[in-house]
Amino acid sequence: MRYDRQIILPEIGEEGQKKLQEAKVLIVGVGGLGSPIALYLAGAGVGCLGLVDDDLVSISNLQRQVLYSEKELGKPKAICAAERLSALNSEIEIHPYSVRLTKDNADDIIQEYDIVVDGCDNFATRYLINDICIKQKKPYVYGAICGFEGQVSVFNYGNQKKNYRDLYPDEEEMQRMPPPPKGVMGVTPAIVGSIEATEVLKIICGFGDVLAGKLWTIDLRTLQSNKFSL
Repeated sequence: MRYDRQIILPEIGEEGQKKLQEAKVLIVGVGGLGSPIALYLAGAGVGCLGLVDDDLVSISNLQRQVLYSEKELGKPKAICAAERLSALNSEIEIHPYSVRLTKDNADDIIQEYDIVVDGCDNFATRYLINDICIKQKKPYVYGAICGFEGQVSVFNYGNQKKNYRDLYPDEEEMQRMPPPPKGVMGVTPAIVGSIEATEVLKIICGFGDVLAGKLWTIDLRTLQSNKFSL
């Protein structure tokens, strides 16, 4: 009964639900983007979720990071997120990692999962995820936001082997750039994170056109959405 509303979809069915149950997905960053990604993947019945985040819940998070509540202020996000997701779906495995993804631990953590999803907010971590996913031949579902705008792509998947370095080839230049403005509407990560979760479900169940080799963008001020080839 839990998954009845998606099992009746011909794109998923019982076979797709079994694939979801067997899938292992790592979410790097359980903040603004990671919150909707984690909630919808847990709700859909993805059998194993890994949550990487070394941050603590703060009052400024609550405007957009819908996994958390006021009573969790000051507590580790990965642990709080795992508790919230377990309350949503006790049938799945959840592994919290209250650490930052680094060159020292990325290989070991990522090798345990089938797909890596980007919920982070910095270039260094994205280049790291990208390079480890190429090395381990894992799909990387990328997402980024700023203000009212967001973008999503899928790297290293299928016949399209485009990766994050095809989108942003000069790592040194990107690292020298000043941090982007922190202003963001709470709904921006909700929408972009939901698109990332959709791409994960498409990859696992094998339906639709995955954003491999393409970049999807949206501006919520105008609702203009575009899809570009990389």
